[in-house]
Amino acid sequence: MGTHLSRRRFLTSAAAFPLAAVIVRAQAQSAIEPPEKPLPPDPNPVAIDVKARPIPSFDMRDRSHLRFGSLQFRSGLVLSSSFPGFGGLSGLRLDEKGERFISFSDKGSWFTGRIVYQDTESSIRAMTGLADVEAAPMLGPDGRPIAARGWFDSESIALDGSQINNSHVYIGLERVNQVLRFDFSKGFTRSRGELVPMPAAVKKLPYNKGLEALVFVPKGQPLAGTLIALSERGLDADGNLVAFLVGGPTPGPFSVRRTERFDISDATLLPSGDLLVLERKFSLVEGLHVRIRRIPLKSLAPGALVDGPVIFEADLGDEVDNMEGIDAFVTPEGDTVLTMVSDDNFSLIQRTLLLQFTLVD
Repeated sequence: MGTHLSRRRFLTSAAAFPLAAVIVRAQAQSAIEPPEKPLPPDPNPVAIDVKARPIPSFDMRDRSHLRFGSLQFRSGLVLSSSFPGFGGLSGLRLDEKGERFISFSDKGSWFTGRIVYQDTESSIRAMTGLADVEAAPMLGPDGRPIAARGWFDSESIALDGSQINNSHVYIGLERVNQVLRFDFSKGFTRSRGELVPMPAAVKKLPYNKGLEALVFVPKGQPLAGTLIALSERGLDADGNLVAFLVGGPTPGPFSVRRTERFDISDATLLPSGDLLVLERKFSLVEGLHVRIRRIPLKSLAPGALVDGPVIFEADLGDEVDNMEGIDAFVTPEGDTVLTMVSDDNFSLIQRTLLLQFTLVD
């Protein structure tokens, strides 16, 4: 017990430094300044090696504890690479099998590859590593890396299509409150991003607290064809989180009820038609807290204030970090699996985590 409490106090204190550094750096950094760790200017993808260390237990206080709200822990990895641009992962999207992935850093670079699994004694396919990982710079409309024009604060992703290599991929740029759409059928990660027209109110979102989550609603769901855009901490007159329905049958702004000072970090859509919203909060007193809310998609409408129950909560007593990405897929057995990824802020005392849970109810 003493060891766990001591480690928790250390992590709480240590986490303050990189998070505070990010805030200070964001305030001081010019909007046209290039990223600190740019990828080589060559737009061609490069193969990189990513090492993975397994996480034996999500709860550091009790290794037998597997159930966390509506989620049950399946497996987790700590990822690292000698590639200088690896890190800062702000989101991910998986294929229908939960194997092929596309991720990206907040420095404007793509990471693609495959999650490797292995069957366990408990009949759960556990993640064991990554394979075929490639990195490439995101390209803007002019064919240059977006970082060259100061568009490197890429923070959100949405996928229109079930096959990654043949989809339209949306990327939200928080620092400039813009959205780019990439047609992956035209060159995969070498495709050029085109600006997506967004509501004028998007440009008025606060600096460094703008677009943080994107979800594209597929056919067969309410609001099919709509791009859902959620701000990290853009607040309306009542202190709730500003969000937008872009395109689709009923475009317009709406709000997500803000409670307990949590900010939005990502979202994904379940096949059932529920929106899962990943949230976090951090303070020197309380430390880091992460949670997921489940919001019915049918409740989203222009002018609506939406809310939903919390189905998952975690803190620094668990294997969490700066959790910034979430996605879902369904196994052949019918299990809904949630995958989360963390942004290490390119800090030596933070980690890139890849976590998977089964949605139990």
